Amino acid sequence: MFTRSLMLFVLGVCLCITSLAASAQVVDPSKQAGAKVQADNLYPRVKLETSMGDIVIELDRRRAPLTVNNFLEYVNSKEYDNTIFHRLVPDYIIQGGGYTPEFKEKETKEPILNESGNGLKNDWYSIAMARQNDQHSALRQFFFNLNDNDNLNPGRNWGYTVFGTVVSGTEVIDAMSQVETEYKPLIRFADVPKEPILLIKASVLPAQ
Repeated sequence: MFTRSLMLFVLGVCLCITSLAASAQVVDPSKQAGAKVQADNLYPRVKLETSMGDIVIELDRRRAPLTVNNFLEYVNSKEYDNTIFHRLVPDYIIQGGGYTPEFKEKETKEPILNESGNGLKNDWYSIAMARQNDQHSALRQFFFNLNDNDNLNPGRNWGYTVFGTVVSGTEVIDAMSQVETEYKPLIRFADVPKEPILLIKASVLPAQ
């Protein structure tokens, strides 16, 4: 009986690992391309130059190494430049990083493992990774929390990975949250800002 139970346990672990490997990038954080960006800095800062002003975010590589390195790789390769914030839900989130101003979807790399259990919360002005229903499906899109969104934190289910916070430009985030939104039937997008909010350029700031 013990041997059979042990075999079933091992089989379950193997299936779990296989499932994770199939849906997300199982890698050593130090092997990610983004790990080379200020490799010795646990808290790199990134400036987002938007059409409504500049935002500076401080990333937490200590608690979310996979997510931060993934984000930095997109920043370093200029993949976030000339994109839009395509989804705005007042008092909740504003999301971007995945579409051009013409609503053409940008190319993505492999999905990354969910790091939502890192202790960082989806609080006001934090930045987190967007994902699909699959908990390990985060790619390149991110969002800013426009409130303390406890429902996005992990509990009985996986949450949404927070990997940094705004340290300058909270007033820009506040202004973004006030933009009127609409439904765009041709692309079937809801909650789209009527006045486009552009992410003109994302760049890593010199280490402090």
